[in-house]
Amino acid sequence: MHLSKVFIDFRKPKNIYQIHQDLWTLFPGQEDKARSFLFRVEQQQAGAGASILMQSEIAPSAGNEQIKLLGTREYPLTVLKGQRLRFLLIANPVKTIKDQRERKNKKGVIKSNRVPLIKEEDQQNWLERKLQSSAQIDSLMIRPCHPMYFYKKDQENPKGYGGKIVPVTFEGILIVQEPDTLTQQVKQGIGPAKAFGCGLLSVARI
Repeated sequence: MHLSKVFIDFRKPKNIYQIHQDLWTLFPGQEDKARSFLFRVEQQQAGAGASILMQSEIAPSAGNEQIKLLGTREYPLTVLKGQRLRFLLIANPVKTIKDQRERKNKKGVIKSNRVPLIKEEDQQNWLERKLQSSAQIDSLMIRPCHPMYFYKKDQENPKGYGGKIVPVTFEGILIVQEPDTLTQQVKQGIGPAKAFGCGLLSVARI
């Protein structure tokens, strides 16, 4: 894996999905492949730009005047069973509610809505469930983040649609239970809304 610092320079505010699209340009020739990177906006200033931490399977390209690659290093992740690690995660803890009328989408699947978890107890339970196969939480601090508003287009919605994500910052110490499982979670990310800057699990030795 590779960890990169990226600065996106812009003169007008961008929604979080546009930032995701900008980061794609650092991986030329990968546009039609599955996303191989996770990212987290560490600082954003309207009319100036956004400072971003990005984790990727392959090294990004050099960038350009607008998307500046400030540095990249290889990230050899090695964790041991019983090891205590500091962690930081901005995630989108949600619960899924199925359509009460059981209406289906174009693929024949019953429609559902993701509803953000607002209570801190529910948020903690959500994280514990996500980590239950890989690590035990030793200490935890939960902080709310500003809501993220987005607008995107895709094949199912060519006219585009907007929405809001209510992310949460989880920070604390975990104890590794299953090193291989935790390593996969670091690589793949945790929870939904990865295209909107959520899910990047950062771990470090104490």
